[in-house]
Amino acid sequence: MNLIVMGVSGCGKSTVGQALAERLGAVYLEGDSFHPAANIARMAAGIALTDSDRDPWLAELSRQMADHDPLSSMVLTCSALKKSYRQQLVTYAKQVVFVYLQGDRDEIHQRVAERANHFMALSLVDSQFETLEEPDVDENVITVSINHSVEQIVDQVVQSLGSFQANKCP
Repeated sequence: MNLIVMGVSGCGKSTVGQALAERLGAVYLEGDSFHPAANIARMAAGIALTDSDRDPWLAELSRQMADHDPLSSMVLTCSALKKSYRQQLVTYAKQVVFVYLQGDRDEIHQRVAERANHFMALSLVDSQFETLEEPDVDENVITVSINHSVEQIVDQVVQSLGSFQANKCP
């Protein structure tokens, strides 16, 4: 099974994704590490990415998922803000479940303001929320509030995966 940990910048994708991969014995891929340098420069300058900026990045993440060994699990972090982005990500992958880390704007602003050594400018938090299309139930999604510890979030996802695998995952 492949998991894509998604949500706006600052929701904890990397931290939760690493913890999930460790718990599940899965390969971990940090989606931000696949951004072209131009995208990182834009975000660091406080310039929101456009769909055309994101397209090559999403295509590369989709390729990474498609090239992954189907006999092992993978956890990928990616904002996956729009439904069309999520559809692109799963184009070639099988058994994908999205883990949506859901938080409110105030909490995210605080987290991003306190974060050090990350390229995402605080000024872009609002654009992330403006772009966000929350996932529908038909998108194989587990929604988890970020207002819990990382361990509690991972526990909730792992528990949900058990019933999800039995009932929903194609």
